[in-house]
Amino acid sequence: MLKIPATVQLFVAVASVDMRKHADGLSALVLKCLAKEPLSGNIFIFFNRRRDIVRILFWDTDGFWVMSKRLEQGRYRKLEANADGASVTVTAAELTELLRAVKSATRIRKIYQ
Repeated sequence: MLKIPATVQLFVAVASVDMRKHADGLSALVLKCLAKEPLSGNIFIFFNRRRDIVRILFWDTDGFWVMSKRLEQGRYRKLEANADGASVTVTAAELTELLRAVKSATRIRKIYQ
């Protein structure tokens, strides 16, 4: 399980995101689409349309951290939106489960042919 302080909130964006975006682009999405403050110290999680790439953004007092993971097989499951429709608030345990609970791929891509 991830060790995240209780004061930190985790927001998962419901809409898919262009994974060419990095810290500046993702922080702009946090402001514009999620209506949250990217410098708050909260954690923001984004998935691409195919749900095989996840990016996590957070502010660390003097700069942004961007973590990324691309699955070779399978997909991350989709979450239902909160009342605001733009994001889902999750706990650290739920995030850990979300990142572990990968749907099996219907077909396996052969990258090295």
